[in-house]
Amino acid sequence: MKCGFVTIIGKTNVGKSTFLNTFIGKKVSITSRKSQTTRSNIYAVKTTDSLQAIFIDTPGIHQRTEKAINKVLRKKPLEAINDIDVILYMVSGTKFDQVDQDALNLIKNSTAKKILLINKIDLVADKSVLFEFVRNLEEKNLFESIIPISSEKELGFDIVLDELGKVLPENDLFYPPEGFDFQSINFEISELIREKVIRFLGDELPYETAIFLEGVSDSKSHLDINALIYVAKQSQKKIVIGADGSKIKQIGTNARKELENHLGRKVNLTLWCKVKKNWLDNPITLESLGIKN
Repeated sequence: MKCGFVTIIGKTNVGKSTFLNTFIGKKVSITSRKSQTTRSNIYAVKTTDSLQAIFIDTPGIHQRTEKAINKVLRKKPLEAINDIDVILYMVSGTKFDQVDQDALNLIKNSTAKKILLINKIDLVADKSVLFEFVRNLEEKNLFESIIPISSEKELGFDIVLDELGKVLPENDLFYPPEGFDFQSINFEISELIREKVIRFLGDELPYETAIFLEGVSDSKSHLDINALIYVAKQSQKKIVIGADGSKIKQIGTNARKELENHLGRKVNLTLWCKVKKNWLDNPITLESLGIKN
């Protein structure tokens, strides 16, 4: 058997979480078209007859800012490249900018085997541009292999699996072949709610929202969940609630449906919105919300 740890590294919004969910075959990491959706290192495992890969999906590398939350998130990928067997370095199509270079610089000195995943190739109209892009990256002489993929279309996944089989070390299984749940149920609940907040709000507001579970009580027939949506300003609270409570109701309805599907049982979800000023810059508040070093 081949068995080892695999980290997924890349800038925000290149499709790391979508790739992991599709590759694993179940939803382990929330997704959206907005950057900075992933705030924690997410663990998941895939086992076949010949290998077991323990994946770590990291928050995307993004441009530096002085906010405390950004400083914490920028450290997350660093935590996930030590004692790792394989790094999947992901870029989006043929786009390569300074933030992609920052992510590349991060992994250069790692002793892990490196595989380049060029995601979203279905959106590259001129494939000759893709070939030239690959040639330029080959010159960096960093990667064991370069694999064009599409997370949305599930293209190239069989090649990724084959290449992992080549570079993972020989080991006994670390985890049961039937699977393992790394994240707590409360973490999964708060993340699924946050995903709906991100998807149903505007472009800027999602970065300044967080979810706090006030209570989760279990009965034989259903699960009662009370959750707070934290925002940084009073004006943001009005946006989250919406006219006559329409927006928070929409978020709650969609979150409840997905939670019921995910947990396989009836859920009663109550959402509230609360202002917590400057929470993005307060390390103590960040830690209470699970965003910590």
